[in-house]
Amino acid sequence: MGFSRKRLGVNGKPRYTAYYMDVRGRELSAGTFSSKKEADKAWQQAEAKVAEGRAGNPARGKQTFRRYVEEEWLPHHIMEATTREGYTYSIYAHIMNWFGPMRMIEILPSDVRAWVTDQQDRGLSPATIRLNKSILSGIFTTALNDQITALHPCKGVKTPTVPKKPRRIVTPEEFDQLYYALPTEENRLLAETAIESGMRWGELTELRVKDLELINCLVTVSRTVVEINPKHHPEGKRFLIKEYPKDREFRRFKISPQIAAKLKQYINDNKLQRDDLLFVYRPEEPAPQAAPQPAEHLGLTEANAAGRRYRHGTLSAYSAGKCRCQHCKNAYAVYRAERRAVGKDNPRPTRQWDSDGHIPRRWFRDQVWRPALAASGLEFKVKMHDLRHAHASWLLAGGADLQVVKERLGHGSISTTEKYLHTLPDADETALDALIRTRSRSRR
Repeated sequence: MGFSRKRLGVNGKPRYTAYYMDVRGRELSAGTFSSKKEADKAWQQAEAKVAEGRAGNPARGKQTFRRYVEEEWLPHHIMEATTREGYTYSIYAHIMNWFGPMRMIEILPSDVRAWVTDQQDRGLSPATIRLNKSILSGIFTTALNDQITALHPCKGVKTPTVPKKPRRIVTPEEFDQLYYALPTEENRLLAETAIESGMRWGELTELRVKDLELINCLVTVSRTVVEINPKHHPEGKRFLIKEYPKDREFRRFKISPQIAAKLKQYINDNKLQRDDLLFVYRPEEPAPQAAPQPAEHLGLTEANAAGRRYRHGTLSAYSAGKCRCQHCKNAYAVYRAERRAVGKDNPRPTRQWDSDGHIPRRWFRDQVWRPALAASGLEFKVKMHDLRHAHASWLLAGGADLQVVKERLGHGSISTTEKYLHTLPDADETALDALIRTRSRSRR
């Protein structure tokens, strides 16, 4: 039951503070008024809101955005470790500087629109702006549910349209070019397993011998591994193994006999045990490429600031001419290797990645994948994840059932799988052939 308490103001006149009980039985103030009638009305209204389940502590809305996010939202919001890492980065990179000092109840839709405009002016992409706004919207959805604010300032605020880009799928011929450009047999087997299974990177690099039934050509995906900042890891490590893949359900599918035979041979050759990772991190310092012999047809470099030109494939061309063609870089690489061999240089040691055996994604991308992509001669950039896209597209182009492909890939919705229909560059040729056959009937 609420009540009003009389007290004297600074001018000696009586003032009345209204008090009410919240759902936890705590005594809270509903404000101070000049008359007892107004105070009684205030605590009665507050108690009515408590009965309706709409009561909140007005003081909580006066806290700053920074305080709410850092002390309430981030610590207690349930999310995956990788999601927490990404959200934390986005909040401090794009959101906190703008809204941090503001009170929660003072943030209005006009402030959010101004923030969106500021991000555009700073050159952020529409996709990044949309992501940042979705994070901000999630924060205020929780604040609204907690009755910290009575308004959701993100409602009705639009962000720039994210243009849809056509999906470019690698063809079997292009994959073969990339496959043979990979440096080791293990790298090639990793890529071939990826495109034959459609597994995600985290599922593929957490694959263990016990997950394979090679006699029946079966693979079971029941775990995935994610690479995160140690401060977001429960045990302060780099790799976090989750006992379920993305859709929270294990899946089982068949692979072709030829890739099953390769995997079996690989396991036997490396004497892998049941709990061993199939593919592991093997750091190796790349050997310098042999410098090609200077040839007359290579010509001279562009003129430097002093107007001088140098012959390609020489140290002078690299150092003084600032040329970075492959001939000049190779010449300099061999020169440095020769100096290290005789102890004349003390080079920085090769970076050792923090790994428990799992393959670091960035190391694989920079040291294995990108050099192979450059050597393959492909005219477009292929990411490792694109092999999963290619797997889906190849299956559907070959006539596989849409539901079967969905289950193999672990998609949550069949509409996601449908995006891979007719995505191969030559997929439209079937329609053209049909058109030509139909038109040619009048010429017979």
